[in-house]
Amino acid sequence: QVELVESGGGLVQPGGSLTLSCAASESISSIPIVNWYRQAPGKEREWIALVYNSGLTKVADSMKGRFTIVRDIANNLVDLQMNSLKPEDTAVYYCNAVSRQITWGRGTQVTVSS
Repeated sequence: QVELVESGGGLVQPGGSLTLSCAASESISSIPIVNWYRQAPGKEREWIALVYNSGLTKVADSMKGRFTIVRDIANNLVDLQMNSLKPEDTAVYYCNAVSRQITWGRGTQVTVSS
């Protein structure tokens, strides 16, 4: 079973940028789908973006133009590039891998605040 570890979270000011990384214990190319989600306090988990093992990507309409998902095959990473961050982007960000099973990482906290 693949293991996932998210990193790159932290405190950022409104309007700033962050890049989160999802590191996989096996080749990213072998995982059919890798997703990024987030969960804000008191809210349901929200889907952000995905990348297929073909390289095709999709981003939630509400985040297009600000968030980009990028696959780094050489380093077994799936990055989430976030720009123009807003306080409402504050959440714990998770990646998951969808293959024969669904595997989740433990998440990384992103706080957008001045």
